[in-house]
Amino acid sequence: MTVIVLTNCPAGLRGLLTRWLLEISAGVFVGNPSARIRDLLWTEVQQHAGQGRALLTYTDNSEQGFTFRTHDHAWHPVDHEGITLIRRPESDTRPQSSTDKDPRPGWSKAAKRRRFGRG
Repeated sequence: MTVIVLTNCPAGLRGLLTRWLLEISAGVFVGNPSARIRDLLWTEVQQHAGQGRALLTYTDNSEQGFTFRTHDHAWHPVDHEGITLIRRPESDTRPQSSTDKDPRPGWSKAAKRRRFGRG
């Protein structure tokens, strides 16, 4: 099983992948090509992705049962004692929620309690 996920890539690249894989959602391609075809498709993706990002995952005879490759992605695969993990950049560790912000001036006490949990 092979899965390729494209983000912000040219439409021509999507058309190229639909010759070999099934597009089950926008930018998500699934199929079962041979290893040779999979590697050729990945080479084409890397050449034609432009400013976009791509992720390839496929079944493999490893401890996890699959492996993956990335192209121009902020998250990078890292080998940790034989298991491949994804390392995220420090800035993407946790999005800021609405409770981390201070309330705007002029809000009533009830609105502050309802939104921010304090008075």
